[in-house]
Amino acid sequence: MTRKNANLSGVLAAIPTPFTADGSAIDAAAIAAQIERMVAGGVQGVVPTGTSGEFTSLTPEEYREVIRLNVAAAAGRVKVVAGIGHTSTAGAVELARYAEEVGADAVMVVPPFYDPLSFDALKAFLATVGEAISLQIMYYNVPGATGVSLDAAQLAELGDIDGVDYFKDTSGDAVSLTDVLTSRSDRITAFNGWDTLTFLGITLGAKGSVWGLAAVAPAQAAELFRVISEEKDLERGRELWAPLWNLSSVLESMNYPAALKFALELLGTPIGPVRAPILPLSEEERGRVADALRRLGVLAA
Repeated sequence: MTRKNANLSGVLAAIPTPFTADGSAIDAAAIAAQIERMVAGGVQGVVPTGTSGEFTSLTPEEYREVIRLNVAAAAGRVKVVAGIGHTSTAGAVELARYAEEVGADAVMVVPPFYDPLSFDALKAFLATVGEAISLQIMYYNVPGATGVSLDAAQLAELGDIDGVDYFKDTSGDAVSLTDVLTSRSDRITAFNGWDTLTFLGITLGAKGSVWGLAAVAPAQAAELFRVISEEKDLERGRELWAPLWNLSSVLESMNYPAALKFALELLGTPIGPVRAPILPLSEEERGRVADALRRLGVLAA
């Protein structure tokens, strides 16, 4: 099979799923508007239907609709890496094939959750998905949700599977991420996915970052990557990172999709509510998000 090279790099915004005001349906106009903000902000790509996109609350029809609408709105201006998550191999394959059919550039695949897979089962799962599509796969390493914990050697080994060329590291394990970036990067390409480790990941040579904060502040996120990775200006990078770290820390301390959606509401770009069982933020949490946005300079005092 000829594999399509997505050439992924830079900041990929992990974007929320816009719902109508009552949460009952997908808001297509808001999806288009969100993509326009991402393009204007200078990010290199978007990742819909991931954790930030509340993929577990989408109906099968909505799941496909969200992928299709994001690809259509992006129109080749930014990469679209479709999040693929299902409790069965067959379901994941079906979603991945659909993503390729409608024009996604790559897929980010989380392993079936609830019953954690062994490492051999994980490799077999990814190999099956890889055989079904010609798109490159980004493995979504999120042990807190899947129960699948991999060390650096195992993460590198996944790169030997045809099609598995990237992984998003949302483990929070800075040691393993450093190990892969410094001694195993010839086998698999790492993207940081743990917000508060973004500066560390980029300075160590991560090809990019899949970052939910970029859905709120795309220009600031893209500037950080450019200054550190391309301009090699660590002093300026540290200055930019301080308020970004603060917002990242705040977002990580509460329900992530709810925090993103509240932040976007504060910034005047509302995209609807979160869906149950997720609850809206408490008043105390709302105040912390607002303070962090003010510190970043994107919300008026």
